Amino acid sequence: MFSPRGPSLRELTVQALSSVEHGYDLLAPKFDHTPFRTPESVLEATAAALTGLGPFHRGLDVCCGTGAGLRVLDGLCPEGITGVDFSAGMLAQARAARPHATYVRADARSLPFTGEFDLAVTFGALGHFLPEERPAVFRGVHRALRPGGLLAFPIGSPPPITSVAYWAYLGFDLTMRVRNAVWRPPFVMYYRTMTLPAMRADLTAAGFDVRTVPLPVPGLARDGSITGLDGTGTARAHLVLAGKPG
Repeated sequence: MFSPRGPSLRELTVQALSSVEHGYDLLAPKFDHTPFRTPESVLEATAAALTGLGPFHRGLDVCCGTGAGLRVLDGLCPEGITGVDFSAGMLAQARAARPHATYVRADARSLPFTGEFDLAVTFGALGHFLPEERPAVFRGVHRALRPGGLLAFPIGSPPPITSVAYWAYLGFDLTMRVRNAVWRPPFVMYYRTMTLPAMRADLTAAGFDVRTVPLPVPGLARDGSITGLDGTGTARAHLVLAGKPG
């Protein structure tokens, strides 16, 4: 649908009518050929912003998918990187692309790590958690980090109401709510719940000290949006830096 190597409309429809886990198992072989993958420009900008904030030794990519975000950790964490995801299909693709990393199949709402990492990142995954589920995710990341560790992820301001992106995200969220009201199992993916104030509140409640830095990302769309940046990317993109005291 998106390219000759991407999924067909039928394949996307089957995925959308599946659970989140099974849907991504189905999509995994073609995921990197869709706009759902975090763009290289966002990954490169994140890596540049994190350079100099270390030293970092071991890194964790939460909801790593096919492993695109692990590339950010590669250049920052010389003692090893780990990707965690609950989709076996996505982990298989990540393992094939970056066999040197460690992979763990687990639900991000109950991460099986304690004090193992200096840096954690996540890209494009937080919309797969309902607002009431995010605190468990952030508490798990907090537990997985060593004292002084850092969680980082990109986020953008909501697009203006006059933009195409605003209405596209609104329409998508409404469609997903209707779908989940009439079809089981649910497929959780909501763009408009991932606001910076909500993230800051949940991170603070989990025990993090939170700050943000501007994230200059080239290649903006004409309406100012950044395709794939957690669904809410605009020219006013930031990198959230949540530190574990210590």
